[in-house]
Amino acid sequence: MATDAANPLLSASTGGSGLPPYAKIRPEHYLPAFDAAFAAHRAEIEAIATDPDAPTFENTLVALERSGELLDRVSRTFYTVSSADATAPIQEIEETLAPLMSAHQDAVQLDARVFARVAAVHEDLDDLELTPEQRYLVQRRFREMTHAGAGLADEEKARLTDLNRRLSTLTTTFEKNLLADTNDLAVVFEDAADLDGLTPGELSATAQAARDRGLDGRHLVTLTLFTGHPYLSSLTDRRSRERIMTASRSRGSRGNENDNRAVLLEIVRLRAERARLLGYASHAAYVTADETAGDPAAVRDLLHRLAAPAAHNARREQEALQAIVDAEPVPFPLAAHDWAYYTERVRAAEYDLDRAALRPWFEAERVLQDGVFRAATELYGITFTEREDLHAYHPGARVFDVSEPDGSHLGLYVLDLYTRDTKRGGAWMNSIVSQSALRGTTPIVVNNLNVSQPGEGMPTLLTLDEVTTLFHEFGHALHGLFATVTYPHFAGTAVFRDFVEFPSQVNEMWIYWPEILTSYARHVETGEPLPEGVVERLHASEAFNQGFSTSEYLAAAWLDQAWHSLEPDGIDAVDVGDFEAAALAEIGLDNPAVPTRYSSTYFAHVFSGGYSAGYYSYIWSEVLDADTVEWFAEHGGLTRANGERFRRRLLGVGGAKDPLEAYRDFRGRDARIEPLLRRRGLED
Repeated sequence: MATDAANPLLSASTGGSGLPPYAKIRPEHYLPAFDAAFAAHRAEIEAIATDPDAPTFENTLVALERSGELLDRVSRTFYTVSSADATAPIQEIEETLAPLMSAHQDAVQLDARVFARVAAVHEDLDDLELTPEQRYLVQRRFREMTHAGAGLADEEKARLTDLNRRLSTLTTTFEKNLLADTNDLAVVFEDAADLDGLTPGELSATAQAARDRGLDGRHLVTLTLFTGHPYLSSLTDRRSRERIMTASRSRGSRGNENDNRAVLLEIVRLRAERARLLGYASHAAYVTADETAGDPAAVRDLLHRLAAPAAHNARREQEALQAIVDAEPVPFPLAAHDWAYYTERVRAAEYDLDRAALRPWFEAERVLQDGVFRAATELYGITFTEREDLHAYHPGARVFDVSEPDGSHLGLYVLDLYTRDTKRGGAWMNSIVSQSALRGTTPIVVNNLNVSQPGEGMPTLLTLDEVTTLFHEFGHALHGLFATVTYPHFAGTAVFRDFVEFPSQVNEMWIYWPEILTSYARHVETGEPLPEGVVERLHASEAFNQGFSTSEYLAAAWLDQAWHSLEPDGIDAVDVGDFEAAALAEIGLDNPAVPTRYSSTYFAHVFSGGYSAGYYSYIWSEVLDADTVEWFAEHGGLTRANGERFRRRLLGVGGAKDPLEAYRDFRGRDARIEPLLRRRGLED
């Protein structure tokens, strides 16, 4: 075991960049570093709890904000790696660490002595001369500790700690099982003819993926996190489409060692029991009580309002697809694995638009530099310089220095674009370092995607969906980079879960903004811009297939609410498949041709991520997003003045202000739902 002196995680030296010294960190360094960090944090909390002086903002709230800095640094370093490069040793460490981290967090959050001091400051809040951020810190600390159970009796706290510890283990197991089953179910094709319809670049990627697993001469299609797959829109062979869809939908439910059904049932039961212990009717009630939604009824009302018109639109789209199938020599009932393929046929017929054929205009480096980065420069004045001298946690992760308009340092941005077997599915943003004036730290943010890497010498050509994902995740990155807060509690994306998607969704608007699109959407070989007629047809088709996309999303959001509205009794006897079917039928989203975006056994957002009872937040935030997009359009769009307003009044606020209050400060009023209904074609 490494000594403290030899452990790079326990040294504050990062060469001035702020990046952890990943090149020096080995797996055996992590657990000793966590042990040291836990001990240091416990000592800091004990000093606060036993302070003989009367509780004040400085000796209690500020002291809490200063505490745990080493643990924060070690945790962010490790969890960045465990999500993006989860080798077998890293997975073992995460399994060992999960209950230890849970127990430590509970020991801090549930400490009655600390809670009494926070409560005392909270009680005197109106008599204290505090800044708005300081006042809000007192309110949030008190609310969060209360919500976590700090006011429970000792016996109840002991049970709560047991529940949290077990849940941390289960969610880690769920993620580990999902990664293993996703890798195991990657579909092997012996003959390239079975993949007819894919571009040369896509075929190159499948051949490279096969070679990486020692399957030379064959082709491997790795699975995405969501139910569908980008290749389903192009593959001409129906059997190939079916094989990919079947593999995707069977993850975590095959009765093997990676089966997640029993795991998720125990997660649901223990979350329900915990909610009851904390005085709530359900886990959904517990979660939404501390979000902008306020309660599950508000969430259900929104989902119900959108579900019926979305399902109606999806059925209308299905009829159009079935008409094409019926005209073929051998017709068949349209199935889920056919939807994307025939959707592109309809899109081509109605809009003269082949989205798959657009990939040569979306070369990844150009999308990044002349699209994502340029939009940020035009809007906020910030600039990006690649730092090849800085090394992140994996050779494929690139580091960029981000500078303010005056040239001063803002932070670092890390992009990890490509998929690999050790990376969890989907796309996400996380912070290696968060901004805090109190701690004197500047932000380091990471964007992870799962783009297939082509063979050597081939360009990386993105789908339009992947372009959207890159802009979306960069919106999260901007939220993390622009935080201008004193206290780490409020840094960057540390906002309510049902608000956190708002900035990222807003950033998607620049994908089609004329000067940005013209800048990045250029043919990889000729440099010619995307033809103007194609751009017009893309705009015309924006509401196309919204019935499907809205329905598949709402189905997943409803499933999340359904699972987390259960009471604990009898959950272990629930059949996962039957429960899903009944829940989707209840809201009218049980169309077999439109499967839920995530089925329960691979619903990582809610069973291993931070979105339990909160997956609704994407559509909830989209109400704000659509309203904001209209504001930008009304005020001249991509201008520095607009960027400064959005940065200063929303992105830079972080979590230091009630998010809806911040939105009103930016917009001048509450958001209206009508722009969202228009966007998704859900108007009455």
